[in-house]
Amino acid sequence: MNNWKTKNGYKIIQVLSGRSNSYLLQKDKLVILIDTGKESAFKKLSKNIDLLGLSLDKITHLILTHTHFDHCQSARKIKENSSCKIIVSSKAGDSIDKGYTKLPKGTTYITRQISRLGQLIGKKRFGYQPFEPDILICGDYDLNSTDNLINIIETSGHSEDSISILIDNEIAIVGDVMFGVFKNSIYPPYADNTGKMIKSWNRLLNTDCSIFLPGHGHEIKRELLKKQYDKYARKHNTQYSQ
Repeated sequence: MNNWKTKNGYKIIQVLSGRSNSYLLQKDKLVILIDTGKESAFKKLSKNIDLLGLSLDKITHLILTHTHFDHCQSARKIKENSSCKIIVSSKAGDSIDKGYTKLPKGTTYITRQISRLGQLIGKKRFGYQPFEPDILICGDYDLNSTDNLINIIETSGHSEDSISILIDNEIAIVGDVMFGVFKNSIYPPYADNTGKMIKSWNRLLNTDCSIFLPGHGHEIKRELLKKQYDKYARKHNTQYSQ
């Protein structure tokens, strides 16, 4: 399992990869799971957490970068197996009640066709069990303790409810606002609003984070984010300042 460590001793372990990534943040008694993957990956997720000498009931918080099915489909099971607090954007409230978050638009001709087909299928294939959030974030949110710095910021664009988690202002877990599958591109194949997405890239560049961990694929370095931001900000005439 890939892992990272911040200056304040926060361990970040990638506990799920493949179809979607999930990350575990651990320091002392604080154990935070970020995204759950699909329900079909629940056993693998549980096993990988067990391999770390932990268990689901040790999870104190579950943060969802957004509520598309491949990132939140096991949220209810996680809640049932722990006393964790679920943290999610307030913009996801109605979708959570329905157990379905509309699939995002495609950013290429092929993915636009796939998205349209997926939206026709809807909840039957891409739904999830409704769950009860504990903390609904409106704007930015700090989850801080004495020597830890965990900030949650809005990074909409891929979806309206997209958020990113900054750990010690060094590493950001960013969901699908970036795509880590291709070597020289972070441009997601799906996004509801590309202009907002590019502005969210700028928000992340205005932090001190040097590593960005996406919901799909591998880690993204700050240098690549900067190059991609410069390219697409000009292409889409998005105003920015650096």
